[in-house]
Amino acid sequence: MSVTDDAIEAIKQMIVDGELGPGDRLPREADLAERLGLSRNSLREAVRALSLIHVLDVRRGDGTYVTSLEPSLLMDAMSFVVDFHRDDTVLQFLEARRIVEPAATEMAAVKMPMADIEDLGELLDSLGDNPTVDELVASDLEFHRRIAAGSGNAVLASLVETLSGRTQRARTWRGLTQEGVVERTLGEHRAILQALIRRQPSVAGALATVHIAGVEQWLRATLVDET
Repeated sequence: MSVTDDAIEAIKQMIVDGELGPGDRLPREADLAERLGLSRNSLREAVRALSLIHVLDVRRGDGTYVTSLEPSLLMDAMSFVVDFHRDDTVLQFLEARRIVEPAATEMAAVKMPMADIEDLGELLDSLGDNPTVDELVASDLEFHRRIAAGSGNAVLASLVETLSGRTQRARTWRGLTQEGVVERTLGEHRAILQALIRRQPSVAGALATVHIAGVEQWLRATLVDET
């Protein structure tokens, strides 16, 4: 189990034990980290992850609170974060993406209307320089969906969308826990976009392969660390 997972489990246990309930405020970060025997950084990452899925509510200048979710939903949400990357079936979806999506990207470099390619640039621009992880993942899903649609093959586009959606949680967790992933993802999207603009199918396909393989390699390393 990773250090961040340890922190998530510790917060979860406080709720299970009744020490924290919906609407309760968490102790000060320094105090809670010391009490749980965790670094402040790992505790901070856990809070970020749990706030992303609305288990915790971080109020600037006020503190961090447990949400008013029903206890059963609260536990399900925490399990969602902690358990998903222990299920290696997501690797099979990433492997399939790595095979299928570059082909769709190559086709899009030939068939996608230039107006639609330019719209991809506007999609990336709308994120700004410092998007949140959830904004990045939503944009990522839309970016790849549009490219697959641009392939001109409806069956292939549907397949890509299905595979992409099944790896969304892995991409979210990577964004939360891997340093520099936001900048790397934006840079890789920009490179793919340029290949589409220049009508370079082989380049676009290769860039898509590298882009998807990055998530797959990260998850493989994460699963090895968990064992």
